[in-house]
Amino acid sequence: MGGSGSDGSDATKWQLKPARDHDLPPGDKLASLNREGGLPSLIGHWCWRRLTRFYLRLFHRFRVSGLENLPAPPFVLVANHASHLDILALTAAMPERYIERLHPIAAEDHFFASFAGSLFAALAINALPLKRQAARGKDLALLRQRLMEDRLIYVLFPEGTRSRDGRMAPFKAGIGAILAGGPVPAIPCYLDGTFAALPVQRRFPRPAPLRLVIGKPIATADCANDREGWVEVAARCEKSVRKLGGLD
Repeated sequence: MGGSGSDGSDATKWQLKPARDHDLPPGDKLASLNREGGLPSLIGHWCWRRLTRFYLRLFHRFRVSGLENLPAPPFVLVANHASHLDILALTAAMPERYIERLHPIAAEDHFFASFAGSLFAALAINALPLKRQAARGKDLALLRQRLMEDRLIYVLFPEGTRSRDGRMAPFKAGIGAILAGGPVPAIPCYLDGTFAALPVQRRFPRPAPLRLVIGKPIATADCANDREGWVEVAARCEKSVRKLGGLD
């Protein structure tokens, strides 16, 4: 009989971990923070990116600068939020090699309120759900854990909701609960033109030009993983995003 070495090192080397969502019913997987992308998700996300890239270039003359500032995963993209076009623009702008790891953090009450919505959010944009008004500590802790262990990329809008007037609102401290005291950087991004193209009040977009500027990584390892440190992380991210947009 073939066996491993006497010290058992080969056996431990080949230990397999089950998927985080292996014990969830199919319907529950879609709206779970433990969801792991399979082949259907990868195909759906790939096709959706192709469609949105074509649409953004044709209809909005979408331009991106600063891609050279993106590090190897894990990292968190943080951006201003004025339109539903924001998620499309940020995910479409990411290089192909990041597709499998890319997860927008989407409003649970909006994108995951129905089975059809959950199916679109999970398979097309690969989103993970989070409550907007009162994100639970355990949910933020799980996002933080998955970010580091699975080397993911999150797309996060720390304002918490879309701007009603085009002006950028203060960033909420939840971003700090995910990043403070850890090695994962935040990548500041500024989206210009999405409010003019598709503000909250409109159902269909105008053909306005869109531009995305990606800034240099923000280190947060020196911020304590407590309320004060979370606020500091949010303040650093907000300051960097405002600077990219010429708002400071």
